Amino acid sequence: MKRLTDHPHLTTLVRLTFRNPASLIYLGLVLAATLFVAVDTLFVTHEDASFAGVWLFLLAAPTVFLFFVGSSLAGAGAGGPTWFLVLALVVSVLVQSLALGWFVRLVRRVGSAGPAHPQGI
Repeated sequence: MKRLTDHPHLTTLVRLTFRNPASLIYLGLVLAATLFVAVDTLFVTHEDASFAGVWLFLLAAPTVFLFFVGSSLAGAGAGGPTWFLVLALVVSVLVQSLALGWFVRLVRRVGSAGPAHPQGI
């Protein structure tokens, strides 16, 4: 049976998505917003609709909107069924966490490459 460490590309994706400070902060913000939405939905009564869920979509933007465009092009009305909205949010957050990890790695590599101009000039 193969382990995760036997797949270097998969290990790199996991490390970029979950094991760097920028991604962890982002995922923490998403978790906090998710808890806020859950508490607001389950325990707070409102006279009209609550906009608490908007925070999740703002944290998942802009990639979540690509899912909405895709679903509307496929013929689903108003973003599609609930399972699709949840899946779009989860995938969008993971894609953005991966992108943050990749960006942090890129910045570290550029920063450690040394000066951009030759010495002595």
